[in-house]
Amino acid sequence: MFADATLIPSLPASDIARAKEFYLDKLGLKPTNEEEGALRYEAGDSWFLVYPSAFAGTNQATAAAWEVDDLDHTVSTLKGRGVEFQEFELDGMKMENSILTSPTGSRVAWFVDSEGNILGISQRR
Repeated sequence: MFADATLIPSLPASDIARAKEFYLDKLGLKPTNEEEGALRYEAGDSWFLVYPSAFAGTNQATAAAWEVDDLDHTVSTLKGRGVEFQEFELDGMKMENSILTSPTGSRVAWFVDSEGNILGISQRR
């Protein structure tokens, strides 16, 4: 039923203007469409929405993630723009330079947007 359907991540924002500024200034993303208070962003071959909601920042898990070619460079660039990354231990694995490397070699970093949404970045294998 959904195998050929497009999945559209939707991220809540309690302050849409603040979210728009964060996504532009920190992530370098401009909305491709603004309709009914929601912002549409394109990233690679996908797109996502940021929409007004009183429930922004209440999810305590990763809401969406990007896959990049060079995770170290991406994390470094975002830190240079003032993005603060999450630092923690997960199942005995430690982070180095804000990047968690799993026993299988997967590498991931997480940060929180201006609205409290947890976003991830992983490195393509």
